[in-house]
Amino acid sequence: MREHPSPEDITKARFEGTGYSYTLSLIQGKHKMAILYCLMEYQPVRFNQMRRYLGNVADKTLSANLKELEHDGLIVRTEYPQVPPKVEYTLTELGDSLMEVLDQLCLWGAEHKPA
Repeated sequence: MREHPSPEDITKARFEGTGYSYTLSLIQGKHKMAILYCLMEYQPVRFNQMRRYLGNVADKTLSANLKELEHDGLIVRTEYPQVPPKVEYTLTELGDSLMEVLDQLCLWGAEHKPA
């Protein structure tokens, strides 16, 4: 079991500097974890496939989330030079390593979900 610091230590502690805070900053938002989950299951995925998978999400919102995930190095966007344009998204090695953590959330949810 993990040792906890004393309650007095909280006066010097800052959440922003923790690994937990960093991880949350990468996956915060309504759709990011669902996007990553979709890519884990079905990659490569095209924009319209992703939109259908997520259901009720605006194109602008999905596009912004994909750009943020790409900027953070979790996904890669591959654009093919053809007409009409074809764009696919896949997980990077970093994104794939995060899926190990998110998969544990799935397992926990499946175990504790009410029947």
